[in-house]
Amino acid sequence: MYRHPSDEEIQELLRKSKTVAVVGLSGKTDRDSYRVAKYMQDQGYRIIPVNPRLKSVLGEASYPSLSSIPEKVDIVNVFRRSELVLPIVEEALQISPRAIWLQLGIVNEEAAERALAAGVDFVMDRCIKIEHQRLFSTGGNGL
Repeated sequence: MYRHPSDEEIQELLRKSKTVAVVGLSGKTDRDSYRVAKYMQDQGYRIIPVNPRLKSVLGEASYPSLSSIPEKVDIVNVFRRSELVLPIVEEALQISPRAIWLQLGIVNEEAAERALAAGVDFVMDRCIKIEHQRLFSTGGNGL
């Protein structure tokens, strides 16, 4: 059974991570995926867009898949419907990220079990931007 990570675990994950691959990142500025990735980029994270339909987003080259990213990824942040998550998580496990993060409203227990069994931290049904703001903006614990 999946257990949400504690605030301390999320804070440590965000503090130790530098590179975030965003699966489903849109180039449309009114989309949540764009706004969240832009915020994380503004906080100093390297954003790697994963969207086969785009050449670049937020000044970064976009990749068609996680396996095509030529560098180490700390967090795979997923903006795809819950029923589409399992193959993304299976591909993510092949690149050994520190964590896989499913955005607010995205839940997949089987994906969580597979990631955790592989030793990869897993967060689901939480917004990385909201959690970052909540844990770092007021506490002065910055990155």
